[in-house]
Amino acid sequence: MNNIETDERGILVTCPKCGRRNRMKYEGLGKVFRCGQCQTELRPLGEPVEVHSDLVFDALISRSTLPVLVDFWAPWCGPCKMVAPEIRKVATETAGQVLVAKVNTEELPSLARRFRVTAIPTMAIFRNGIEVARQAGAMPAPAIRKFLAQDLVAS
Repeated sequence: MNNIETDERGILVTCPKCGRRNRMKYEGLGKVFRCGQCQTELRPLGEPVEVHSDLVFDALISRSTLPVLVDFWAPWCGPCKMVAPEIRKVATETAGQVLVAKVNTEELPSLARRFRVTAIPTMAIFRNGIEVARQAGAMPAPAIRKFLAQDLVAS
């Protein structure tokens, strides 16, 4: 995750061919992106993105064309540590269909308060800036996929 960053305009990724930084705008997620320098096709994100500010979180959930699965977690939380590799599996499997984001509630307690996250890990699905589903507690990848599928079928 060290070569992927988020900002209020999109997700910054490094081209695997030429090394140039490119911005995948939230409004274009789900479409094909190409490197601005060498025109290499940039693969859809297959890993969770870390969110480090309220401003970036708001931009991501409100402007993403893809549903956003948010994992609210904390570094001291044992179940959160168990869920992390499961979340990564789901991000890989749903690349180009769902954007997976991680919010550290210790780093961003304002988001935890705003969304009334009282237990961690908590997963929430956002569409067009609105929370459409929520599930608290640690889950293996198949249960996370089932949770996601319920929303994808309902939409």
